[in-house]
Amino acid sequence: MIFATRVRNRGRFFVFASEIDMAKARAIVKRRKAVRNIRKITKTMQMIATARFQRSLKRATGTKPYTQKVRELVRELAGSVGNVEHPLLRRPTDDTRTRKVALLVITSNRGLAGAYNGSVLRTAAAFIRQQEAAGNKIELYITGRKGASFFQYQKRPIVQRVEVSDEPRFAQVEPLANRFMDEFIDGKVDSVHVAYMNFVSASTQKPEVMTLLPLAGVEGETKKETQRKGYYAIYEFSPDPKALLDELLPLTVRSALFQAYLDATTSEHVARMVAMKSATDNADKMVKSLTMQYNRARQSQITTELSEIMGGVEAMKG
Repeated sequence: MIFATRVRNRGRFFVFASEIDMAKARAIVKRRKAVRNIRKITKTMQMIATARFQRSLKRATGTKPYTQKVRELVRELAGSVGNVEHPLLRRPTDDTRTRKVALLVITSNRGLAGAYNGSVLRTAAAFIRQQEAAGNKIELYITGRKGASFFQYQKRPIVQRVEVSDEPRFAQVEPLANRFMDEFIDGKVDSVHVAYMNFVSASTQKPEVMTLLPLAGVEGETKKETQRKGYYAIYEFSPDPKALLDELLPLTVRSALFQAYLDATTSEHVARMVAMKSATDNADKMVKSLTMQYNRARQSQITTELSEIMGGVEAMKG
């Protein structure tokens, strides 16, 4: 019990320290409760991101060997044919160059994913500056609300906003790949690039710009390269290699673009999982710190109340 909380002296009120300590303690309790509520939210989001990451990881790692094997098969076919001529392998010359470059930027629809979106957008912005310095015009294709907001703020025109679900499906990506191939074959763009977060492992994700068209690394090994390996494989093809290339080269483009979406989605879930774990750990530390502050404020309040009571008792004796 507080002996006296206020003393009126010449029309003024003086507030004793006990009330100040009590108000401080109440403020700390409210803040601690708010931090605990935030911790519940971040912990839940961490668990959801972890579950989504496990599903996405299985898809990304399951399709990557297929994507790599298709490209390897195309290399072997191209090596057996020799000088391969295909529209998807066309490299524009000065006479056929349009000075237009298509860039697809893959970002997320939601935030709270740490530096995920920022890293991808910085990489894309650096690539755009590089291409514009070389005299090329960028045609932007955007996936994700974060990327759309970023480029709209910069007042850059967007050719198309590509809508893809949280778990990308091949049927959603295939029309975009077909559009890129048609525009490249028709000579409307000189090249097609994809800015995304490449998933290397659960601990390593790298923002990069991948060249989708013209196809790179599928021209076939030279005779010196095969001799250096110590073997030379001879294949029999049915149908002929050129007919197979007409089927496999578009498949290589589609599978590479689909793999980029899978890697980006998996990297997003990893980034959100790590960010929410860090937020949960910080909330735990803040709760402990606020608890210590509350205990000190409460102890100070009790000490002040005892001092006031003792002072009142001494005053009554006098």
